[in-house]
Amino acid sequence: MKTATDLVRDYLSAVEREASALPADRRRELLADLAEHIEVTRAERPDAAIGEVLAELGDPRTIAATALAEAGNGAAGAPARGGVGAPARRGKVHPLVPLLMLTLSLPFIMVFPDLPGPLFGVLFRVIGAVLLCTSVHWTAAQKTTGVLLAAVLPSVIIATWNLSSGGPEAGTPALLSNLAMLALMAGTAAWLWRVRRA
Repeated sequence: MKTATDLVRDYLSAVEREASALPADRRRELLADLAEHIEVTRAERPDAAIGEVLAELGDPRTIAATALAEAGNGAAGAPARGGVGAPARRGKVHPLVPLLMLTLSLPFIMVFPDLPGPLFGVLFRVIGAVLLCTSVHWTAAQKTTGVLLAAVLPSVIIATWNLSSGGPEAGTPALLSNLAMLALMAGTAAWLWRVRRA
């Protein structure tokens, strides 16, 4: 049975094989970056299976094709766009942008309770959710969890609260409820930041 070290070595060997058209120094840099990323991820999440960590990095062929395309050698060696080994898309929006928009939507509403606060808060939440869903930095499951916890759940709670007559009045109960929801949104954003792909 292969150990975690064997699996990492095999994975890096596969990337090196696929990226053989890269200049040697760029290939060494790519392998060092991947090895460092694996090491950091394993230190941050010691309970994660090595297979899960490697799967999050992506297919060695895709990584190599992306590196070749970035180096300007993609025309000869990269597969056709949309194919099985197509290079991964590069994100056009920094991963922090959707996380900040989702998290700051509620404080914006709290600080500016009259117009335009709620309008901008809702816009921040919707745009943040769209940017998160279209980002290349997270898996589909991570995006779904993030949108549910940071956008849908707070929106449902606020709508239910505002439409029901049993919601807490302004003051300490409302502030505590808003702070609890803000903690949920900030925690979700922190989790998404931690599990993002480079």
